[in-house]
Amino acid sequence: MEQTRAAQAFTMLGHPGRLAVFRLLMRFAPQGVRPTEIAQALGLKQNTLSHHLADLTVAGLVQATRQGRSLFYSADLDTAEDLIGYLALDVGRARPDLLAPVLSPQKDAAPMSPMSPMSPTSRDTGFDVLFICSGNSARSIFAEALLRDLGKGRFQAFSAGTRPNTELNPFALDVLTRNGHDISGLRSKHVSEFQQPGSVVMDFVFTVCDTAAAEECPPWPGQPITGHWGLPDPVKATGTDAEKALAFAQTYAALRHRITAFVELPFASLSRMSLQSHVDAIGTDHAAKG
Repeated sequence: MEQTRAAQAFTMLGHPGRLAVFRLLMRFAPQGVRPTEIAQALGLKQNTLSHHLADLTVAGLVQATRQGRSLFYSADLDTAEDLIGYLALDVGRARPDLLAPVLSPQKDAAPMSPMSPMSPTSRDTGFDVLFICSGNSARSIFAEALLRDLGKGRFQAFSAGTRPNTELNPFALDVLTRNGHDISGLRSKHVSEFQQPGSVVMDFVFTVCDTAAAEECPPWPGQPITGHWGLPDPVKATGTDAEKALAFAQTYAALRHRITAFVELPFASLSRMSLQSHVDAIGTDHAAKG
């Protein structure tokens, strides 16, 4: 990255508001977010947000795309890559004492390059996967049950919420039961249960709602692959019980489609970079179809 361009990017990110916007968009990457949703998540006034987005766009850090009548803003991952590379290789001179703590090995694995195949190594449980949504009463619960059963022992599935309900949604439990899933061990949990010393170190962390993706969360240990597979909240469905039940069934079907695609990935032959691209594609493809 050329020095003048890097300086402009750092100047834009030097403002707390613009940095907060960019960090939020990176949590949704590669998908875009509507300005109204960004403003709501960060508590910003619309005119203030408009200024931040304009500045970030000029600096090449953010790009805007129109889908129908809606405008979506997303982080420009090419520029983000250039900026990180500039810091690590140009400014940092690739010093191992600076890079080693950042590029620490993934969990239970020997040190490997970012292009090495993704593998559960010798662990008997395979990959550990966490699904996060706001209430942990429907979407993430669906995902946990689906991966547990579709994964056929290759995955250990968990779910949690940023603001979990005390009980699972009865419509969600009905859908799971009708589709043959065992619901006896399912419960709502706060995400903090998986952030304690000694907690399971995840290989994958997925957010399945926009609210959870917008939440501040410290970096996960073990450098898991992360993805955003946002879906509308069926709990907010209105109408008759039959109409509400249909919303839950549609959400279940969408997640089943995504998780089926996920478990069929050739994990042993994919690099971390390729695996991240596949994870992004699953979420983006089905988001577009939805």
